[in-house]
Amino acid sequence: MTSPFELIDEWGPYKVIYINRPAVDLKAIVVVDNVACGPAIGGTRMAPDVSVEECARLARAMTFKNAAAGLPHGGAKAVIFADPKMPPNDKEKLIRAFASSIEEVTDYIPGPDMGTNEQVMAWIYDEIGRAIGLPREIGGIPLDEIGATGFGVAIATEVAQNFCNVKIEGARLVVQGFGAVGMHAARFLTVKGAVLVGVADSKGTIWNADGIDVEELARLKREGNPVTSFESGEKLGRDDIIGIECDIWIPAAQPDVLNKINISDLKAKLVVQGANIPVTAESEQIMQERGILSVPDFIANAGGVISGSVEYHGGGERMALDTISEQIRRNTHSVLSAARENNISPRQAAEKLALKRVRTAMDLRRWM
Repeated sequence: MTSPFELIDEWGPYKVIYINRPAVDLKAIVVVDNVACGPAIGGTRMAPDVSVEECARLARAMTFKNAAAGLPHGGAKAVIFADPKMPPNDKEKLIRAFASSIEEVTDYIPGPDMGTNEQVMAWIYDEIGRAIGLPREIGGIPLDEIGATGFGVAIATEVAQNFCNVKIEGARLVVQGFGAVGMHAARFLTVKGAVLVGVADSKGTIWNADGIDVEELARLKREGNPVTSFESGEKLGRDDIIGIECDIWIPAAQPDVLNKINISDLKAKLVVQGANIPVTAESEQIMQERGILSVPDFIANAGGVISGSVEYHGGGERMALDTISEQIRRNTHSVLSAARENNISPRQAAEKLALKRVRTAMDLRRWM
């Protein structure tokens, strides 16, 4: 098991908290990476198999994301080690126990993530009065309902088309992961003229060169069916999604889905990272060498946390969407312009942008 001290650098983590409450079978980790810009916002993930190292990497991505977006917040991430498909009553008890365990961790503001949603955030808020991504009925901006992250991914794609040999109109689109992010990204991009030709979830891949009906596929998923239940298309293995020839490829699920083992199979011109840390550093370097443009995760998928910040500071849904559009459009253009002008990768340009903002904030904080 990785020691937390092996993860430390000049930026963080600020805190690594292990939670163990055997009476309610609660095991969790909270990594507060950096709070120089303000209290840290980051998702609360429910999954059985996330390491402390991965949690720390996700927290660092949130630090970069929030800084790049110009938000008055640092970055964090929490993981509850459990099956997100457990019975609802058991899940509520576990979530409420987790919430009470982090009540004093006031520099962490939880948000929805894989395995959690607006209902979960409502339980946390009810316990400690601190969460984002709440249901509309209690004053929140429901991130999944409005498709905040997917909307931001579409905006980043719109900007990126001006930096590569891709035009959204008529572009062949592939989405790996068809949850809230992937589904909404596909919806927004097909409205702009893209043609969805491939989609994967944990059960498999569906491919149709003539196009996949996004709304019909979304209906099937809402009913609990895998994407392979879509009748009009060829059923492939889950990992075959990487080899489908396309113009735009969007990873919107697990970390490290593009790695040194499979990156050579990728047949895309533009990768827009909808998930958190979906591409390894080695794979990004290979894409750079192959001339595949890749928009980094914390630039492209910041829509959710931008919406959450707007909600936390009292704004509404319209303000959230306008802010997402403005911030992601500006940051994507700045990063891709800097990468082109300085002959560096978009990842390097994005990290320079984020770290400059974090460093400025750290210099203003006495304790740093």
